Amino acid sequence: MALLRITSPHTQRGGHRTSWVMQMVILATIPGIVVQSWLFGWGTPINLVIACITALLSEAAILAIRRRSVGFFLKDYSALLTAVLLGVALPPSVPWWVTVTAVSFAIIFAKQLYGGLGNNPFNPAMVGYAIVLVSFPVPMSQWLGAQDIVASGNTLSFLQSLHAIFNHLPTIDAYTMATPLDGFKHKDLLDSQTAFSTIPALQAASINSWLWVNLAYLFGGLALLWLRIITWHTPVALLSALFIMAGVFHIFDLSNTATPLFHLTTGAAMFGAFFIATDPVSSCTSNRGKLIYGAGIGILIYIIRSWGGYPDGVAFGVLLMNFAAPLIDYYTQPRTYGHKKAKTGLKIGEDN
Repeated sequence: MALLRITSPHTQRGGHRTSWVMQMVILATIPGIVVQSWLFGWGTPINLVIACITALLSEAAILAIRRRSVGFFLKDYSALLTAVLLGVALPPSVPWWVTVTAVSFAIIFAKQLYGGLGNNPFNPAMVGYAIVLVSFPVPMSQWLGAQDIVASGNTLSFLQSLHAIFNHLPTIDAYTMATPLDGFKHKDLLDSQTAFSTIPALQAASINSWLWVNLAYLFGGLALLWLRIITWHTPVALLSALFIMAGVFHIFDLSNTATPLFHLTTGAAMFGAFFIATDPVSSCTSNRGKLIYGAGIGILIYIIRSWGGYPDGVAFGVLLMNFAAPLIDYYTQPRTYGHKKAKTGLKIGEDN
C-alpha cells in the first residue's frame, strides 16, 4: 500500500491551499498563452498538451516508485504548472522529443529526486529548459515568424504544426526567423532599436510581437500580485535592475547597446519576472532577500544577453541565483519579535 507522508502543519485551513495557488498561477499564464498562440501559431498549445501529459506520467511514475500516494500528490497541480511554464518557454516548432526531455528531466531529476515539492533547491522548469537549451541548441533557436511580421500569413496551420512537431518539416527553416534578442546578440537590430528612445517610435514598436507577448504576461503577473499569490519585491527588483543596467550601458554606448525598453519588452523578461523568479521554493523568503535575489537575476540577464553565449539569460540567471538564495536568506532574516536586530545564527554553546 502506498504510504502518505505529509509534513507539518497537518491541518490546513482557508482557501489558499497549494493546489489553489498552483491553479491561479496556471490561469494567470492564459493571457500570455493566448497572445503567443495568436502570434506564433498552434505550436504553443500543442507543446502544452505534450508537456502536461509528460509531466503527469513522469510524476506518477516516480511517486509510485517512491511508494507515495499518486492521486494525492498529483492533485497539488505543481507538475502541471512546471509543464505549462516549460510549454510556453519552448519554441512552437520544437520537436516533440525535446519537450518530453525537458519536462521529464524537470520532474524526475530537478523535483522528485530532491524529495518532491518544497525540497527542490532549483527551479525545475528552468533546469529542464537549460538542459535542452545546452543539449539541442538548433531546435531551441527555431522560433516561427509572427503573424504581424509575416504579413502573408506564412505561419503554420494546426496540421502543419503537428507535422512539424512530430515529423520535423525539412522546410521549417522557411518559417523561422531571428528573434529580437538574436538580432541584438549579433548587433543586427541596434540601429532600429535606438528608435525606442523616442515616443513616436514607441507607438510603432507596439506591433512587435514580443512586446505584445510581454505585455500579456505582465497582465497575468499583475493578477498574481492582486491575488497576493506573489509579492512585488522580486519582479520589481528584477525589472528595475535590468532597466538600470541597460540604461547605464546605453547612455555610454548608444551604437552598440539596446535601450532599456527593448530589454524589458523582448524575450522572457516579464514571464521570468512574474512566473519564474517568484517560485516560492527555490527563491528567497524574506522581503529584503527577495529584493537582492531579483536584482541579481536582472543583472545576470543583462550580462548574459550582452556578453554571454545565449540570446536570453532568464533561465541561467534564475538558476545561478537559486544557488545564492539560502545565503541571502541567512543574512536578511527579519528581526525576531523581542530582539533589537535579526539573529543570523547561534555561536557554539549559546542558548536559544
